[in-house]
Amino acid sequence: MAIRYPVVPNNITIHLGAPDKYARDITVPFTDYIANVASSEIYPTWPRNALIANIYTIISFAMNRIYNEWYRSKGYNFDITSLPAYDQTYTENGSTYENISNIVGEIFNNYVVKGDQVQPYFTSYCDGRVTTCDGLSQWGTVTLANQGKSPLDILKYYYGNDIKIKYDAPVGDTKEGFPGDNVGLGYAGNPVLAIQRDLKRIRKNYPAIPNITSTLGIYDEETENAVKKFQEIFDLPITGIVDKATWYKIKYVYNSVLKLADLYSEGLKEKDISFRYADELKYGDTGIEVEYIHYFLDALAFLDPDIPRLPTNSIYTNNTESMVKAFQQKYKLPVTGIFTYSDWTVLKNAYRNILKSFPKEYQNFIDDLYPDYFLTRGMSGVDVKRFQKYLLAICRYDKSIPGVRVNGNFDELTEKSVMKLQQDYGFDINGIVGPLLWRKVVELSKR
Repeated sequence: MAIRYPVVPNNITIHLGAPDKYARDITVPFTDYIANVASSEIYPTWPRNALIANIYTIISFAMNRIYNEWYRSKGYNFDITSLPAYDQTYTENGSTYENISNIVGEIFNNYVVKGDQVQPYFTSYCDGRVTTCDGLSQWGTVTLANQGKSPLDILKYYYGNDIKIKYDAPVGDTKEGFPGDNVGLGYAGNPVLAIQRDLKRIRKNYPAIPNITSTLGIYDEETENAVKKFQEIFDLPITGIVDKATWYKIKYVYNSVLKLADLYSEGLKEKDISFRYADELKYGDTGIEVEYIHYFLDALAFLDPDIPRLPTNSIYTNNTESMVKAFQQKYKLPVTGIFTYSDWTVLKNAYRNILKSFPKEYQNFIDDLYPDYFLTRGMSGVDVKRFQKYLLAICRYDKSIPGVRVNGNFDELTEKSVMKLQQDYGFDINGIVGPLLWRKVVELSKR
């Protein structure tokens, strides 16, 4: 189980103007941004505890924008603007104060959270003299600091007693939420889980969206129907496929219903950021995900002499590590022997290329190859028909299988037969055809 906690970014991209107005975008180190904003908005002569409290709010505000992809979900290619009317005051090439920069260096990877929420809290604030607001008063922090209050006490005064500081958060490169490929029927993984999670929450506000009951992270017919209704409600092309526009519209609506950019946010809990699939696999890991990459690596190694074809099972062994390193070297990826989500995307694309250009001398085996996506009820096409032919061959000698109509439609009868095979051979009984079941069915069909 992977839990995706917020990451403090190495860099932040700033739009030097109003969001909908033409202006340059610049990317600067996150710590430089925080020091610049703090030096633009507060005074270096303020008490240290007031400075720390204010810098916490600046960090958390920026991280809230980045973590929720607030602007990217609206179609922009930046993280934050430079204007206090929308965000915080950033002055390009502005000078910074030494004591403020030093504090930023000490606390830049700490941020504010509220209660049991995990997202960086939307720490809205104002100067407290020219403008007032429901959040923190910058000048008010000076009075509280002079009363001997700690930075955390100051934050609790304005945001509530359930305010906490998340210390020593991980620092690294943040990546765009959209996985890069369009997501549709048969796709599996954490991006599907994110879509399903978001749509199930959005459904509370838009009950016309059908419910999604699956928890497997596989894009099934239920998910497709929910996406289609979402696309209909929000005037998107009704395709049932989550392209970049649909992905970020879902993200935008999800942010809005949870009020993630709001003092009174419903917020994200740990269960909301927990995903079924690990972000990386390494030596000693076990389970279905390891078996999946073994299937695809083995298929690649069958045709590519640069990748060794070694015995594998459901454990990430030295053999797995050797195959992964050879694959990473071949495709110009970091050669670590650890299999990451980025590696998975490249591996799937390499496998697709095999399916498109299978050597003539191996044409007799091409139908045996798994089609690179999960088959689920409601799907149709040549790959379903291929699978049904193998299933029919099994039905001819195993009369306990309910049966199959070789029509290219993954119907109820096909699903029942799949579930019977899963029961007989120790697979999870879910009616879904993945690479391991496909391989087993091909094997059984040739008895």
